[in-house]
Amino acid sequence: MSKYGVLVMGPAGAGKTTFCSALITHLRNNRRSCFYVNLDPAAEDFVHEPDLDIKDLISLEDVMEEMGLGPNGGLIYCFEFLLENLDFLSEALDPLSEEYLIIIDMPGQIELYTHIPILPALVKHLTRTGALDISLCATYLLEATFVVDRAKFFAGTLSAMSAMIMLEVPHVNVMSKMDLVKGQVSKRELKRFIDPDSSLLDDVDGDEEDDGEAPGDTQTLMKGTSFKRLNRAVAGLIDSFSMVSFLQLDVQDEDSVGSILSYIDDAIQFHEAQEPREPIEEMEQEEQYVE
Repeated sequence: MSKYGVLVMGPAGAGKTTFCSALITHLRNNRRSCFYVNLDPAAEDFVHEPDLDIKDLISLEDVMEEMGLGPNGGLIYCFEFLLENLDFLSEALDPLSEEYLIIIDMPGQIELYTHIPILPALVKHLTRTGALDISLCATYLLEATFVVDRAKFFAGTLSAMSAMIMLEVPHVNVMSKMDLVKGQVSKRELKRFIDPDSSLLDDVDGDEEDDGEAPGDTQTLMKGTSFKRLNRAVAGLIDSFSMVSFLQLDVQDEDSVGSILSYIDDAIQFHEAQEPREPIEEMEQEEQYVE
């Protein structure tokens, strides 16, 4: 029996847990079942308590204290430990029916999505036919405020593309926190970032160095010729793959959350597997949500 899930990823501060909370609220408001999995061993505050929490298996605080590791090393250790104890996930997820959307909230350490093979191994376990067999959609969040700094935006877009290539599952890229750029960036300008290409760098200031500043100064380096060439190389790489485009998300707007969910449902073909319901079944399910 197939299962359906969404893996919510992105850098720290992108709004992953906030999006998960908004998604759960939207699903419950529309009488859909969901199962919330927290895989961030450092997360503490939740609007909706997770149905399964990695901290019941291992916590980042304990690892840092007992192993003498820093936050990043400790998080990698936590995930390596999880891979050695995958029954923790399997036993909780295996009983779920195809009516559930499994929402997996990931931590924000970017190395998990770029070059360390831990996450691909986890995804392979979740999606393997004959085991959990979860039809999984990766959803990568990038904060909308990145559009103010073109170099930062292209670095974030490159990390999203790296995750797409590493995980090899259906993928949705989301520009989150759209409410933070209202009034700062025009709608016309924002549309240019939905399908990123190197033309976004055309209106950046010229390539000349600032002679009045010290050559080793950080700000000088980030305005210098070499840095601009690096940005254009990154933008050109993203352009040549032509894989990344973004959906816009405002978690304060339920229609916006619903729109993202519809893309996720299409990616995992959720509705195609659902059995038609008799009216009496619809009424009984509705009563379960009215408390």
